[in-house]
Amino acid sequence: MPIQTVKMVVTGPFSAGKTEFIQSISEIDVVSTDEAISPDSPEFGAKEQTTVAMDFGRITVDDDLVLYLFGTPGQRRFDFMWEILAEGMLGFVVMVDSAKPETFREAKSILETFRAYAPTPYVVAANKQDHPEAWAPDDLRIALRIEDHIKLLPCVATDRDSVKNVLLELLYSILEEMDAAQ
Repeated sequence: MPIQTVKMVVTGPFSAGKTEFIQSISEIDVVSTDEAISPDSPEFGAKEQTTVAMDFGRITVDDDLVLYLFGTPGQRRFDFMWEILAEGMLGFVVMVDSAKPETFREAKSILETFRAYAPTPYVVAANKQDHPEAWAPDDLRIALRIEDHIKLLPCVATDRDSVKNVLLELLYSILEEMDAAQ
């Protein structure tokens, strides 16, 4: 049986945890396009580097299934990359920093943008659940106006098991849709 590859995109606002998410689970060294944030950038001080094109990781699920993970840049000035990265995706993860309500509107906007690119399954990862200021997933669902049938999952991007759970839920959604289409 030939190897089946599944392209998944990991997207979300600046500093939501996309790069850490992919680094936590990838079996290869993550191909990253991080650049230093210049002192005159509005993001300066929030973190030292930002993704300017994409991150890429790979996970072998079993002998005949491989996941390719593409992380998007979170800043709007790099949004021209989003449509390119969305091409051919079978599903996507929207990362939300649960401890930064000021980013929730941007997360919802990114979610809607990716839904417009392709009508594929997606999950929302309520990241940074280990942070004392993190909103509970149920509260986040209300704030983001996420429908009940959409999976909104607690996540800690630096925890491999947490990341694995999010990706498995997305994979289950993708497989359900593939089965329904046949």
